[in-house]
Amino acid sequence: MYTVGNKLYYPVHGVAELTSLESRNIGGTDCSIYVLTIVDSGLKIMVPTNNAGSVGIRPLVTSEEIDDVYEILQSKDGGTDTQTWNRRHREYMDKIKTGSAFEIAEVLRDLCLLRDKKTLSFGERRMLETARNLLVKEIACAQDKTENDVGEEIEGFFHAQAA
Repeated sequence: MYTVGNKLYYPVHGVAELTSLESRNIGGTDCSIYVLTIVDSGLKIMVPTNNAGSVGIRPLVTSEEIDDVYEILQSKDGGTDTQTWNRRHREYMDKIKTGSAFEIAEVLRDLCLLRDKKTLSFGERRMLETARNLLVKEIACAQDKTENDVGEEIEGFFHAQAA
């Protein structure tokens, strides 16, 4: 159970703030609903509290999890340039949709490694930006840092790898 004011992660949309907890009658049944506001876009989302886990709502990453995310980003494993772009796109979108910071970090790492080997397609560049933005915003909120500082820190991992 989350409380009003908590910052949470909502898959694909990113960091959200729990703005209220309401009770609604849906199909003749009273149910408790989280009202979330996506920090980046202002989009309001209503999720029944009993469905929060299945939707993928979770607390922001902890310091230990951020360390694990940074390990993933710094590893040179990954890069699936042998797959066709559409198969790679589908695989990466599936990872982003899970809402797992670790899966999103893998997508970002793989696309950054691929970017060093070849020119990314428009769709791949867009997906790289999506993965980067989702991670940067969540880590910045979790650590109370600016998005710019976190973004530079993450980009530094890839410039260090390329050197």
